[in-house]
Amino acid sequence: MAGREVTTLDGLPDDRRRRWADALVAAGGSQCGFCTPGIVMRLAALEAPADVPPATAPSPGRVDQALLAHLCRCTGWQTVEEAAAAVLGDAPPGPPARDLAAAARRATLEGGSPQRVGAEVALGHGGFADDGAPPDALVAVPRADGGYAVAATLREARALAGKVQGRRTTVPPGQPVALPPGAWALTLRTAWVEPAYVEPDASWCAPGGTPAPPCANGGAFGGKRRSPVGEVARRLADEHGRPVRVLWSREDVVRLGPKRPPVAVGMAADGTGVLRVGVTGPGWDGATLDAARAAVAAVAPGLVVETVALPGPPVSLDLRAAVWAEAAVVEAARRAGGVAGTALVGVPVPVASPSGGRAVAVCREDGSVALELAAGEVLDEVVLRSYGIGAAHQALGWVTSEGLAVDGDGVVGDLTVRSFGVLPARSTPPIEVTVDGGAGDGPVNASDAAFAAVAAARWLADGLPPAWPTGSVAPHPG
Repeated sequence: MAGREVTTLDGLPDDRRRRWADALVAAGGSQCGFCTPGIVMRLAALEAPADVPPATAPSPGRVDQALLAHLCRCTGWQTVEEAAAAVLGDAPPGPPARDLAAAARRATLEGGSPQRVGAEVALGHGGFADDGAPPDALVAVPRADGGYAVAATLREARALAGKVQGRRTTVPPGQPVALPPGAWALTLRTAWVEPAYVEPDASWCAPGGTPAPPCANGGAFGGKRRSPVGEVARRLADEHGRPVRVLWSREDVVRLGPKRPPVAVGMAADGTGVLRVGVTGPGWDGATLDAARAAVAAVAPGLVVETVALPGPPVSLDLRAAVWAEAAVVEAARRAGGVAGTALVGVPVPVASPSGGRAVAVCREDGSVALELAAGEVLDEVVLRSYGIGAAHQALGWVTSEGLAVDGDGVVGDLTVRSFGVLPARSTPPIEVTVDGGAGDGPVNASDAAFAAVAAARWLADGLPPAWPTGSVAPHPG
């Protein structure tokens, strides 16, 4: 970068920055806000210079191309594109006339962690885990042997630790859990899946203090709920007598963070069957297994849950609808009359989550998705719609393209964002969301039900192939 000038989002003129922030908030194009500053800078480069009369908005293809350099796991791209169309088409909305406190309540409910909604979040000022660390804090990063290297700067700490370099294997994801024995009407085996939240795990703590929560704004789909970085920061701060920042790199998140557990399901025509869950290390304790069984019983009461010990990365029931969504998908396919090898397109697929949220999904002939959400008191339709679209995007990738290659010794082979199989904007079909008011009911999470319903609808439309990812929609390699 020698001899070059770098402009960040804070370097844009105030009116341009505010125009993008308002558009993103109005469309629901920013949730946790970690990725949006980079996305805004990329899209702002498509704006016409100030001395050129406004032209028509750049084509969706140009916007999709610009977004290939980014990952927004939360929104599923569509709302980001809608915000871009408003700004680049020279018709950006003004500040949203909404109750942003109610919007934050809905976002917190959907994301499972406290979350703010507003222009400052879209501009990257949501208050992330590392933002409040004092400038003189030591920095700690993971070593390959399981310990932590501590130094005065991030560069020095990584030099001491021997940073693991990101890599992308050519080995396809596998399905490590064997099917339960039996003659089944429907079977499904899934791969290891990376939750792919964008903000890596981080925390900091002063001696004798309380660690900064790793989920400061946004829930990471449950992936940080039990992150060890806070306790590590507390321990190291007390040990060194100084504030310590604990920072994971992307590679550290993939190596050390929890994955969606692989499963294998066999279901008979009457809905009875077995769901096997792959667990690693010492396995799940009794309370975790009881929770998994209760969640599965709520959506597919005929399934018995078993665990299978596997070598591999850690797995967690905390991740979005883990285990019960797989059960709900197979049960929904059975109820729809699905037969392996026969595509069912345009069929409404309803799913009710254990928490009471409901969704109905349809995969249409043209590949687009129709999604109806029932979440009790809506609180804020923009946020609810955004979370529904994000859940649908995640479900489409889960069925068709997402998975991690893990070798026989349990070592993850995919350590880069591009290797996770997440669908980019140009591979994501249109997602149409309608919201059932339900004002008389208390608010409940609906995006988890949307995740399971869209996954079931996509699986039915693909003809119920017995292994995921199916490869029916490939992420663009660009």
